[in-house]
Amino acid sequence: MAFGKGHHLQLIDGSAFIFRAFHALPPLTRKSDGLPVGAVSGFVNMLWKQVEEAKGADAPTHVAVVFDKGSHTFRNDMYDLYKANREAMPEDLRPQIPLTREATRAFNIACLEQEGFEADDIIATLSCKARDAGGRVTIISSDKDLMQLVGDGIEMFDAMKNKRIGVDEVAEKFGVGPDRVVDVQALAGDSVDNVPGAPGIGIKTAALLINEFGSLEDLLARAEEVPQPKRRQVLIDHADQIRLSKELVKLDCDMDLDYDLDSLEVKEPDPEALLGFLASMEFRTISKRVAEKLGVEAPVIAEAPLETVSEDAPADTLPFDVDAYERVTDAEALRRWIALAHGRGYVAVDTETTGLNEMTADLVGISLSVEPGQACYIPLAHKAGAADDLFGSDALAQDQMPMDAALTLLKPMLEDPAVLKIGQNMKYDAKIFARYGIAVAPIDDTMLMSYAMFSGLHTHGMDLLSERYLEHTPIPIKSLLGTGKAQVTFDRVPIDEAVKYAAEDADVTIRLWQALKPRLHREQVTTVYETLERPMVAVLAEMEMAGVKVDRDTLSRMSNAFAQKMAQLEDEIQTLAGQTFNVGSPAQVGEILFEKMGLPGGEKGKTGKYSTPADVLEDLATEHELPGRILDWRQLQKLKSTYTDALQDHVNRDTGRVHTSYVISGAATGRLASTDPNLQNIPIRTDEGRRIREAFVAPEGRVLVSLDYSQIELRILAHVAGIDALKQAFREGQDIHAATASEMFNVPLDQMTPEVRRQAKAINFGVIYGISGFGLARNLRIPRDEAQGFIDRYFERFPGIRAYMDATVAFAKENGHVRTLFGRKIHTPEINAKGPHAGFARRAAINAPIQGTAADIIRRAMIRMPAAIDGLPAKMLLQVHDELLFEVDNAAADDLIGIARDVMEGAAAPAVHLDVPLVVDAGKGANWAEAH
Repeated sequence: MAFGKGHHLQLIDGSAFIFRAFHALPPLTRKSDGLPVGAVSGFVNMLWKQVEEAKGADAPTHVAVVFDKGSHTFRNDMYDLYKANREAMPEDLRPQIPLTREATRAFNIACLEQEGFEADDIIATLSCKARDAGGRVTIISSDKDLMQLVGDGIEMFDAMKNKRIGVDEVAEKFGVGPDRVVDVQALAGDSVDNVPGAPGIGIKTAALLINEFGSLEDLLARAEEVPQPKRRQVLIDHADQIRLSKELVKLDCDMDLDYDLDSLEVKEPDPEALLGFLASMEFRTISKRVAEKLGVEAPVIAEAPLETVSEDAPADTLPFDVDAYERVTDAEALRRWIALAHGRGYVAVDTETTGLNEMTADLVGISLSVEPGQACYIPLAHKAGAADDLFGSDALAQDQMPMDAALTLLKPMLEDPAVLKIGQNMKYDAKIFARYGIAVAPIDDTMLMSYAMFSGLHTHGMDLLSERYLEHTPIPIKSLLGTGKAQVTFDRVPIDEAVKYAAEDADVTIRLWQALKPRLHREQVTTVYETLERPMVAVLAEMEMAGVKVDRDTLSRMSNAFAQKMAQLEDEIQTLAGQTFNVGSPAQVGEILFEKMGLPGGEKGKTGKYSTPADVLEDLATEHELPGRILDWRQLQKLKSTYTDALQDHVNRDTGRVHTSYVISGAATGRLASTDPNLQNIPIRTDEGRRIREAFVAPEGRVLVSLDYSQIELRILAHVAGIDALKQAFREGQDIHAATASEMFNVPLDQMTPEVRRQAKAINFGVIYGISGFGLARNLRIPRDEAQGFIDRYFERFPGIRAYMDATVAFAKENGHVRTLFGRKIHTPEINAKGPHAGFARRAAINAPIQGTAADIIRRAMIRMPAAIDGLPAKMLLQVHDELLFEVDNAAADDLIGIARDVMEGAAAPAVHLDVPLVVDAGKGANWAEAH
């Protein structure tokens, strides 16, 4: 009977099933030959579950599993960077792909794929054909790209969340109906698939525009009517890119298929074929379930060895049910959860607090999870006032545990070395617990696992990781706290709502841990995570809690001095300009420089005003005195507002010290970032910038000690590029910049002038960052052709550098990443891009192994340091690029310098033997400026 009215077609997104199974399950290998089969196991379990649940009154009459075939499709012919950011398929997954096709056929289900097209296009074509024939379609997927098909007899079903996706659900996600989803996606773009879209326009803004103008075509035709200037210009400037994006996201509903709907009719599986396949995979558990359901005898399969993992469906394929989480309010219930943690040997832990600053936030509650779907929340300090009642009672709400009682019960488990505590950004939780007298250890951190594997590909926040690897969007915190003036702290959130949010965080964390932990080995970064990432949590937490003493009076005096100097500069600037104007206004600066004075290079931005960033002023400073004075004024203004004024507000009332917070997973290369306040970017190239460090002081009876790697990145470059002349100079302790100048310009060392040395220094450091002739000309304020000549001469004299650069770029293009000497993996998703991004991506790839290796070395030193200085009256306070700052008793300063220098200079060993010595400069003083 031909497919038509009354028939129900079910289309399963097979590729989504495979990748979900692969990322969710720990590694599983076939006992007989070691073949990876974890993804096949998860796929089989999910497919069997879908087949069984699809029976009944609403059972499909026709069904197919649809797969992607190959990576090149017609969309790549339209846009060569389409999906260019996608990471390469893991080696463990490759041999499993054909086995999932075999599994589908073993179930006697149609297995569909077609060269040159994506699975989504096959699904689109079949869905449209079935609808046009009068039938009904259910697409088993949560893929947002398929939502454009919903409506008129086509719906989607998210099997992981057990949720139907119809017209209303699509409108809720995109802000428009299914018929306009493509228009919204074309504007918003897609970073995962590398669809460019309209820069700066997201889903919400795109939906507003489409709802206002009716369609993408009308919007682009009437772009001049968009009232917001910036948005209007984006639409005008990127119209072709937006139209291309629409073609990329629009599914092909008219493919020429090698099969028709009638060939997809549901068929019962052949027990012999299905059980034979399961037996060949050595899947014992599901073989028994299938045999029992089919009423036949299960095949005999050898027992799985103890070290393999059960092939049962991964626990995180369970839907998230926030209503099932437990609210723990008494000791008996909490003891039961603690017993579960001891029994498992691990537990996911998350804290809820009144703020983001670990040094001032109060603990409100704690959530725990021991396995996916099982989580609890222990409310401790919720207030009786409702979330929307800012003036509610400050009395504690009812039905929560007393803080002291809960922490007394939890402390032994949180400190038990036999129970692994799993967190997402565990440094935050560890510091919160430390303030309550609990030293949490040992720990695992899902944020750092993601960072170790995917640095350079995406960020590592919990919400993104959950959506990417669990296909689940957690409850947004804004839905509980609100925004703006109406925002409340977590202690004002009703406990029933807090349970859902907080316990879900712990549930997500345990699932992420199960998904990410096994991948560390597959991605070959287990050592990086275990030796460079995880140990940093405890080290940085201790440093951050120690803080550094800052002298408010010194800062205040500096602020006044900077204000006076700025006033003097303003007078000079206005005298040079011949009129008064607002020096702090970039637009007015532009008018003076480019209209009144007629200096070259003036360009107006989209707002119609001149742009005067630092690089433009630096170029102009070679031609006129005024731009240089404006740069000086801006530098002082930044120092005053960012440091001498702002640092005074960061002094902790309880400790009298400034407590920065380090971001471990911020920079792709492994460098740490510093926030609230940022102490990494205090400028040291100017006298005023260096003076800021005078405000960082030691308490009475103590001194600050600074230890700083000398030219570490140049030393690493000399090693990796095999530059004998530079290696020899470093071994002999020569002035490396003078040695370079001597090699380049044939000037004897005893005749070296400061100017020639300065040029060589600029080239030495510039080459590491891929500086161009244009950039070097700006730095040295010399003609561009002369600067380019310096660079050319440098490469001629040191050919190993060019060879290193070419080899690194080639490796990045082939593998999609580069590595440091210690194995850190830094992804380079834009390395094969064309256009303006190409040069930046190439320079980043060249620099990453050098900067990353330097970052790894100082991390290794920091991790070893606490044990090395244990027993000394000293503590490590700050890390700033290649420098470590300590506070120590006066009498022990020299001992600290000797010990810390040995640790830092030996930090590369034994993992890496460098051909050049690491050298550490040390100093001490009453303040940071004196020490450095």
